[in-house]
Amino acid sequence: MTTTVADIAVADTASAALRGGFLGGGFMAAVHSRAVRAARATPALIAASSPASSAAAASALGIGSAAHDASALIDGEVDVVHVCTPNATHAPFAAAALAAGKHVICEKPLAISEPEARALAQAAHESGLVAAVPFIYRYHPMIREARARIARGELGAILTLECGYLQDWLLDAGDVDWRVDTALGGSSRAFADIGSHLCDLIEFVTGERIARLVARTRTVHGQRGEMPVETEDIAAVLFELDGGALGTMLVSQMAPGRKNALVLEVHGQSESLRFAQERPEELWVGRRSGSSVLLRDPETAAPDAARLSLVPAGHAMGYQDAFNAFVADAYAAVRGAQVEGLPTFDDGLRAVRLTQAVLDSAASGRWIEVGDRAST
Repeated sequence: MTTTVADIAVADTASAALRGGFLGGGFMAAVHSRAVRAARATPALIAASSPASSAAAASALGIGSAAHDASALIDGEVDVVHVCTPNATHAPFAAAALAAGKHVICEKPLAISEPEARALAQAAHESGLVAAVPFIYRYHPMIREARARIARGELGAILTLECGYLQDWLLDAGDVDWRVDTALGGSSRAFADIGSHLCDLIEFVTGERIARLVARTRTVHGQRGEMPVETEDIAAVLFELDGGALGTMLVSQMAPGRKNALVLEVHGQSESLRFAQERPEELWVGRRSGSSVLLRDPETAAPDAARLSLVPAGHAMGYQDAFNAFVADAYAAVRGAQVEGLPTFDDGLRAVRLTQAVLDSAASGRWIEVGDRAST
């Protein structure tokens, strides 16, 4: 039997706490490091934009040591590299980590071009290493409940979907962030940043692929501060699943009062389901004869939803809990477990392909076939 790099890694780490290394020292590094602790692993090393920033981040986040730079971290004594840096650096850092024999958790977008994402997915397959992307909304228990109900056929054939992801943090022309800079963030902003989450949930929950789409995008502010803007603030998408269902997506970073309003509503011939991320303990069940709100309860939930319910009913779970569950699954996979539903670099590639389809459609005004883009 051939021994892979992953086999060696599992053997080396099975009897010791796994060590996480973090590239980037901002908000996402904080979220990742908390999740690593929750997974009973060690936040061991961090590298930010400079040695001074690395030291400051290590102190602020309670991480063991600061690395001089990204190369030192990747070559250092870590088992899993968490890539939490600007988008344009994801592909080179993830590729370097895989080449060094390290497992990788890379923030989305996996890459800012489809060829880069495809090369990374292929490299992950060839290495045998765990390579995951934090599509963490999969890890809300009520999302798993919705997925289980659809898989059991309770909705009947899916007819339509109404989906949205709305935020307001880039509402004003003075709101500036590195994501606005195409050199750092890539050619898509709103859709690559948050629309990708929505697409992943649509396909994960329904078990179907987005086969084709037509999109319009809008850039409201042509300049933010001193920075010219070339990426979209808003995207509206009409799509068709491979089973024939039609759906709409509205993605915006300019919806006043909406902080993180991801909504997925699926209409079947018998029932409808609605999940709203800002109310993650609930799942609305719609029926012609009367509707109800199902509250998270591990005692009555589908097995996959119950597995992710760490506390009893009535004890609210949220975003960090979902992130913790994702990292716990990724680290379990590093230890050799077979984990169902872990989002991998293949899923990251799929998101990049869908984002490019949205940009292509917005530029041409035409329907884009994306079903044939699904294979690696």
